[in-house]
Amino acid sequence: MTDVVTRELLVASGLKMHFPVRGSGLFRRKAGVVQAVDGIDLSVHEGESFGLVGESGCGKSTTGRLITRLLEPTEGTITYGGTDITHATRKQLAPIRSEIQMIFQDPYSSLNPRHTVGTIIAGPMEINGINPPGGTRKRVQELLETVGLNPEHYNRYPHEFSGGQRQRIGVARALALAPKLIVADEPVSALDVSIQAQVVNLLQRLQRELGIAFVFIAHDLAVVRHFSQRIAVMYLGKIVEIADRDDLYGNPQHPYTHALLSSVPDADPDSERHRERIRLTGDVPSPINPPSGCRFRTRCWKAQDICASEEPPLVQLSGVTEGHRAACHFPESRQVTPTIG
Repeated sequence: MTDVVTRELLVASGLKMHFPVRGSGLFRRKAGVVQAVDGIDLSVHEGESFGLVGESGCGKSTTGRLITRLLEPTEGTITYGGTDITHATRKQLAPIRSEIQMIFQDPYSSLNPRHTVGTIIAGPMEINGINPPGGTRKRVQELLETVGLNPEHYNRYPHEFSGGQRQRIGVARALALAPKLIVADEPVSALDVSIQAQVVNLLQRLQRELGIAFVFIAHDLAVVRHFSQRIAVMYLGKIVEIADRDDLYGNPQHPYTHALLSSVPDADPDSERHRERIRLTGDVPSPINPPSGCRFRTRCWKAQDICASEEPPLVQLSGVTEGHRAACHFPESRQVTPTIG
């Protein structure tokens, strides 16, 4: 994609989130840390759809909670609209809280079952002291219509809706304060496949019509490709590759990205039968004690001595499109034959 807005809305630099691990016993001393996010750099532009993909446990959901300031980072900085919000107090965050919203993964647990749909969607407006023209009820009904629900469902409870409808309620709640940035944390992974496309298309329409920037977190590469303009791939707390959608899917440079894309099924039976499939050996290492150097080296067919001794930086590669960065000593542009299963 070449039409990405160039003005940066949110920038994260050197972002880390380490969770302490406590030992057993009376004093429960600190026995180590889980390096959930360990030094990532990313930026989201105004009106952009930015994808964040990776295996379960790679730190992508923690990253989403960091940039919405639901968690306070261990290290690094987060800048929103030119303002450093890394360690901002609740009072300091108040003016921009309405501009950064989140759609949660599970539509069943993220909605209060004791509240009506009207109360759930109106909640953010009441908390922020916003009285929209025509009243709160009218605004809530407009939002319900925007996300494809019946405005007359204002007084219904969450249990009266399907999973897809509940997620639409969550989307309406996120839109209530007219945000500039929405972090969608695996918003369709808990839904039936037949419903996933409807919700993704809804988010895509809202992003296009309202000019909202999205950080779309998912492990489904096909869904991310459909939604996102720019995509970052995470592995064990690190971003290993970042590029525009077409560059990433058409010319992956990091071996991990290459392996991930090789696992995506092809709708064409002939192509599916003859295409390469890379099978990674071993398990993902523990984030409590990650490998030295490149964290992917224990599962990589290209790994050499330098991969254990030096951590590869996330840098612009030669011979690829501007903005296509990868953290690898031996990117795919340097031909090394993988083991194909």
